[in-house]
Formats: sequence, C-alpha cells, structure tokens
Amino acid sequence: MASIFSKIISGEIPSHKIAEDDRFLAFLDINPLVKGHTLVIPKKEIDYVFELPDDLLSDLVIFAKKVALKIEKVMPCERIGLSIIGLEVPHTHIHLIPINSVSDMNFAKAKLNLSDEELANIADQIRKA
Repeated sequence: MASIFSKIISGEIPSHKIAEDDRFLAFLDINPLVKGHTLVIPKKEIDYVFELPDDLLSDLVIFAKKVALKIEKVMPCERIGLSIIGLEVPHTHIHLIPINSVSDMNFAKAKLNLSDEELANIADQIRKA
C-alpha cells in the first residue's frame, strides 16, 4: 500500500510544496513543531533511510541543503536543524526545522495548528527565497 507521502507525490493528497525535481519533493509539515518545518522525501518509496542507495542518499541530503538555505532566508532562526527519525511514516523523510535552541526539535512537544492560508503563505515565501 502506498504511503501518505507517495499519495502526496501523486497528487492524491494536497500539500504545500517548497521544492520539487524528478527525484525529490520538499513540502511543509502540516503538524509542524515550528513555522517553516519542512519534510524532504525521495519520490521513490523506500522505508528506511539506510536502505537508500548511496547516490540517492547523498543527493537527498544535497537537495535538503538547498531547501534548508531557502528556509533560513525566510524564517527567523539561528539554524536549520535536521532530523531523520523514520518511525512515523514508512517512507524515508528528513525533517528540516528552523531552530533557536535544541528544544525546538523536541518531537514530544505540542505541534502548531496553522491554517491552510498560513501554510500557503509560508510555502510561498520559502519558494520565492
């Protein structure tokens, strides 16, 4: 069965896209820890990050870097934190999170509840960066 991310890739489920090419997609997390929290995924559905072929893994990180630099231009933060947990969705994904302290990456804390309009505005700002 296709993961929720594969359904986002195919357009079955809408998303707020930040960047996309033939192999990767970056979009806003709909349950973000902070504004600008973005997910970066390979379009090929592979569950575990360490099962990715080396070239796909390295290119995924390079793609994520380009997205992170755009996020950093728009979202007030000290850095962009990167996290790969891999338990929530059986499809490799990188969390890019604007941070000012390590506690900003605490996945146990309450998530933000942003409107679709606010997510669309954030995505638009990042895309334009």
